[in-house]
Amino acid sequence: MNANLIDTSKMSDRHEVAVVSDASALIQVIERAARDPSIDIDKMERLMQMHERLMANRAKVAYAAALARLQPQLPMLDERGEIKNNAGNVQSRYALWEDIVTAITPILAGEGFSLSFRTGNPEGKIRVTGILTHAEGHSEETTLDLPADTSGAKNAVQAVASSVSYGKRYTAGALLNLRSGEPDHDGREPEPRVSEHQTAELKALITEHGGNMGKLLAYFKVRSLDEILAKNYDYAVAEVKRLAAAREAAKAGKS
Repeated sequence: MNANLIDTSKMSDRHEVAVVSDASALIQVIERAARDPSIDIDKMERLMQMHERLMANRAKVAYAAALARLQPQLPMLDERGEIKNNAGNVQSRYALWEDIVTAITPILAGEGFSLSFRTGNPEGKIRVTGILTHAEGHSEETTLDLPADTSGAKNAVQAVASSVSYGKRYTAGALLNLRSGEPDHDGREPEPRVSEHQTAELKALITEHGGNMGKLLAYFKVRSLDEILAKNYDYAVAEVKRLAAAREAAKAGKS
């Protein structure tokens, strides 16, 4: 509806309820009403409330759409953190907060999201609130209350810092449905990877031939040499030598 079609001097409650849902048109109505001395404060307030509700709904829709685009982009996170029992054996693993931030921050930014936190200390607990905010203005948050983490002979400051880090990991995980650990292999045992000795051999070979580590990792679609499958070790050695030979041939062709 065109804002010019609304006679603000005779605006009734019925007219206000039926005002256009388009934000730009509604702004025009508000501007006209603001210039009209016959419009009382109550009617102006109702118009402003309508506009606020409309903008809030628009922001919520944009948030939901961006989150739907974001979810498939979030990676499976490595679990480099370890929790050990009294015997010193690893009983569980978890993704470190610094790894989580590094992995998700550029992806969040690409969809207009920012992640922030509030901390508090209600009733002796450590409260961490994670807040996921979209550029359009809508935000969602979740809160976790924790005791101070005194495990491992931490001092008072370290105990608080550990709990805050834990709270950040888990509130971020709840807001974004983050996943960590090894990919699902449908109940099958994951294939063995290269040994420490083979990893060292590959590193030495790359150094010897002036190889490109990035190209080799990209070839096998892994993030580090020790993720290469054991069955592909011979192929990896051959690939390092092939890349070196191709580089030498290219140099010879230019000379």
